[in-house]
Amino acid sequence: MKVLSDVVQSIINVGPSVMLPIIIFIVGLIFRVKPGKALTSGITVGIGMIGINLVLNLLTTSVGPAAQAMVKRFGFHLTIIDAGWPAVSAGTWAQPISAIMIPIILVVNVGLILLNLTKTLDIDIWNYWHMIAAAATAYVVTKNWWFAILCGIIYEIAVLIIADKTAPKVAEFYGLDGISFPTGSAAAYGLLGIPIGWVVSKIPGIRKWDVAPQTIQKRFGVFGEPMVMGIVIGMLLAALGGYSVPNILKLGMSMGGVMFLMPRMVKILMEGLIPIQEGAQKLLQEKYGNRKIYLGMDAALSTGSPATLATGLLMVPITLFLAIILPGNRVLPFGDLATIPFFAALIVPSRKGNIVHSVLSATIVMVFALLMATDFGPTLTSMMHGIVAFPKGASEVTNLDTGGNILNWLILKLSQLVQPLFN
Repeated sequence: MKVLSDVVQSIINVGPSVMLPIIIFIVGLIFRVKPGKALTSGITVGIGMIGINLVLNLLTTSVGPAAQAMVKRFGFHLTIIDAGWPAVSAGTWAQPISAIMIPIILVVNVGLILLNLTKTLDIDIWNYWHMIAAAATAYVVTKNWWFAILCGIIYEIAVLIIADKTAPKVAEFYGLDGISFPTGSAAAYGLLGIPIGWVVSKIPGIRKWDVAPQTIQKRFGVFGEPMVMGIVIGMLLAALGGYSVPNILKLGMSMGGVMFLMPRMVKILMEGLIPIQEGAQKLLQEKYGNRKIYLGMDAALSTGSPATLATGLLMVPITLFLAIILPGNRVLPFGDLATIPFFAALIVPSRKGNIVHSVLSATIVMVFALLMATDFGPTLTSMMHGIVAFPKGASEVTNLDTGGNILNWLILKLSQLVQPLFN
C-alpha cells in the first residue's frame, strides 16, 4: 500500500500543467482525435492551466494576507482555526485509505458513463482529494475500510450528479460548452446555494435588484469595467486590513489584474479542449445517437467571470463578520478565505450573474458552512494531527472547503451514526 501511495503522490506532485496535457492527449486518442491534434490540444490546455495558476496565485497571495490582516486588526477571538484546504488536503492524502481511492474513483466514473448514469468524465484528478476526504472522514471515525470506500463512492456519485445537472448553466453563463464542475466544494456549496438563491430572487423588492457586471458597466461606464470593479474591491479589502495607501493601491491593481487576465487564461485553455469535445461528441453520436458527455474540470475556471470573482471577494469580509456574530460558531475563518470565489462557482450562474442575489445567497450558505465547520473541528483535527503544522495558538482546526461542505458533513454524520456497529 505504501508503494501505491508513493506512486499516486508522485503523480499528484507533478502538477496539472504537466499531467493535464498527458490526460488530454490520451482522452483525445480514445475519442479518435488525430494524434497531432490531440497533442496540440493537450499542450494548449497545459499552457492555459499555467496561466490560470499564475493568476490564481496572484489572487490567493494578495487576498490571503489582506484577510489575515483583517483578523489581526479587529482582534477576532475564536477557538477553532480555519487551516485552509492545503492543510486538509495534506491530512487527507496521509490517510491509509487515500491511495486505493484514486483507481476506485476512476473505475466508478467510467462505469457510470458506460451505464449512462452520468455524463461527466472527471479528468480533474487533483480535485479527487475532495472525494478522498469523504472516505478519509469515514475511516477516521469508524476505522472500517469498506465503509470508508463506500462513503467515498457515495460522495463521488453525488458530485457527478450535481455536475451533470449544473453543466447547462455552466455552458450558458460561463461559455464553457461541454464542461462541468465536479469539484467537491463547488458542488456542495451549489447544492445549498442554488435553491437558496431561488428563494432570494423571489423576495419582494430584492428580486428587482439587477446588479450584474453588464448592468454596472452600462450604468457607470468605465467604473463598471471588470478590471475597475476588481480595483475597487481590492482597495476595499486592503483598507479593511489596515493597509497603507501605497499598499491599498497595490492590492487594488492586483485584483484589477486578476479580473482582466483570468478570462483570457480560461479562453486559452478552452481552445485546447474544443477538439477533444468535438471528438467525444462525434464518437458518442456514432455509437449512442444524441448522447452528450461533459469533461469535468476544476471549478477554478469559473473565476474567469467577473461576477463570480466579485461575489467571492465581497464574501471575504462578510464571512469574517458572520463568524463574529453567529451564535454557535467557533471557527475563525483564515486559510480558506482566499478560495471563497471557487465556492460561488455554481451559485452565481443560477442567479444569472446578479452579484447582489449571489452575495445574499452565499451569505446564507456561509451561515450553515461555519456551523458545519465548527461541528467538523474534532474530526479534522484528528485527521491532520501530527501530519501538518497547526497555525500558531491553535489546538483545534477545521476548514471551510471540507468542514463547511454539506456533502462531507453528511458523510461525517452518517459515519458517527454507524460507528458503534464497527466497535
